[in-house]
Amino acid sequence: MTGSLRRRAVRRATAPAGPPPAAPSAAPPAPHTAPTPVPVTATEPTGQTAPVTTISEEATVTEPQPDEGRGRPALDLLIWDAPNIDMTLSTVIGARPTAASRPRFDAIAAWFVDAAGDPAAPDAPEVEACVFANIPPVVGSLQRWVEALRGFGYAVFARPKSQPDDDIDQAMLDHIEVRTHSHRLRRLVVFSGDGRNFAEPLEDLARTGTQVVVVAFSEVAGYAISSDLLEFIDIEDVPGAFAAPLDRVRLDALPPDGAWLRPTRSLRDFVSNWTARRSS
Repeated sequence: MTGSLRRRAVRRATAPAGPPPAAPSAAPPAPHTAPTPVPVTATEPTGQTAPVTTISEEATVTEPQPDEGRGRPALDLLIWDAPNIDMTLSTVIGARPTAASRPRFDAIAAWFVDAAGDPAAPDAPEVEACVFANIPPVVGSLQRWVEALRGFGYAVFARPKSQPDDDIDQAMLDHIEVRTHSHRLRRLVVFSGDGRNFAEPLEDLARTGTQVVVVAFSEVAGYAISSDLLEFIDIEDVPGAFAAPLDRVRLDALPPDGAWLRPTRSLRDFVSNWTARRSS
């Protein structure tokens, strides 16, 4: 057996979707050739943003090689920013979303998994889809929605929203970071139009060789459309994502004769609110 053997603590990520599957243990060496195991402490990789805990069990592993990353399982990961998609959907259709105008998670799951390729292929990646949601004090029908998502195969990270500025942006970035260390992240699909939080970290990840795809509404995803590193898909172009076409006019798909874009709020209401803010 080449290379020296060491014992190192197995690291468990405290990620929303739980720890990655444990890697298979290396075969034990012959008694007469085995060196004395040396316990070492695992160090956190540079840039790790998610908290990582160390468990007491130890596993015998070979000394890391320069291409150690190739030994990690390949992964296609989907991240869904529920607050952002819901808010931007309201913006583009100019109304509160209804059951008929909300995205169909079953169709989106099928589209995502289909793009991962044949699961029987030798190089087939694992697939994981995670929805991140803020849960208000009055849960209402959200429990049924969460259970439906879980039934479709999505992991759900739910955080209470007790303050107006409570958000799950950092939780999403933390989970992506964890998966870059537990797996070889082959493809990352992010459903979010939030360029303020995602533009820089996603471009950094794309530079490492991961295929990064942003799926959002073109009206609010300028950061992805203008990027030379990120791929962009309008969410309505995902097959079956909506039961019926949305009531919107896309500037990237205008008819030759042009189109009217109606206001999303009353002119009098806007002026009334604007005047009230100025006088307060």
